Amino acid sequence: MRVFDFDNTIYNGESVFDFYLFSIKYNPKVAKYVPLAVFNLLKYKLGKTAMQDLENAVKKYSSFYMNSFDNKEKLVNDFWNSHMKKIKPWYKPQADDVIITANFNMLIDEACNRLGVKNCICSIINRETLKVEYLNFKENKRKTFLEKYKNCKIDEFYTDTMLDKPMIDVAEKAYLVKGNRITRIK
Repeated sequence: MRVFDFDNTIYNGESVFDFYLFSIKYNPKVAKYVPLAVFNLLKYKLGKTAMQDLENAVKKYSSFYMNSFDNKEKLVNDFWNSHMKKIKPWYKPQADDVIITANFNMLIDEACNRLGVKNCICSIINRETLKVEYLNFKENKRKTFLEKYKNCKIDEFYTDTMLDKPMIDVAEKAYLVKGNRITRIK
């Protein structure tokens, strides 16, 4: 089984940030959330945020942000219509691939569907209440993976960051992705 982080691994960039910027043309009022998103994204990428702080920030603003749009499904579809080209050319989906990401189900589900990837572990926003139910971040990635795929081994794990060390540790082989350069690290 191959397991992939999504943003900056198989997607060229941070899809959540790209989505925020894209969504401004649908509702310019959401621009007020972009600085918050950038600040929290940088803290996450630098490993400078505690799980509880990240959860609090995400929970505080996500439902306000998502409630800013009347047709969320159209927004997500339009986003992926213009951003699927950012999937890196080296990534060729296989039937048993798993994408494991801090990204949210409301955004990542459509990308996985278009890629033909059936297995995804991601952060969860309740589609009815628009409240964050689960953040798939740091140690949560490994914990949830091991719960969901009890008897499976990770042949290869691909990521852009050593923050995914808990996943690297349980993989047979691990690769660090920088741009389109893939380097074996385990």
